[in-house]
Amino acid sequence: MDDRIRKVLVSLQGRCARREYCRAEMRQKALKALDGDEAAAVEVLDSLVEDGFVDDARYAGAFAREKAVLDGWGPVKIRYMLKAKGIGSADIDSALESIDAVAAAEKLDKLLAAKAKSLQGDPQARLKLIKYALSRGYNYDDIKV
Repeated sequence: MDDRIRKVLVSLQGRCARREYCRAEMRQKALKALDGDEAAAVEVLDSLVEDGFVDDARYAGAFAREKAVLDGWGPVKIRYMLKAKGIGSADIDSALESIDAVAAAEKLDKLLAAKAKSLQGDPQARLKLIKYALSRGYNYDDIKV
């Protein structure tokens, strides 16, 4: 491994130490830092994965918990976004299982209550609440309006 690749590796290790990244994000960052050198980027990414700096399963779990608790996203939207980041189905399934179902239901209730306040007097309030919850990534069966 030459000095240029080693510098990029150390830089990306520092980034990974601060927050979670998935393989696809780190691959893009390595490619950009290495001016599109695919072989070097793969070497850097393999080193990051081997040393435990990048782990898609760990990333998926952290992403799912953060989006469910802080942003109020439902499982459909979380699954879609993780799939878009190139995370495997098995990792997505285990990440969605790690979400606290009770806390997610409470978050949905809070979101719907806040939205309902803004829709007072609207004859289509119920329909708009359902659309809102669906757009946040919740299943139709989970929505209690």
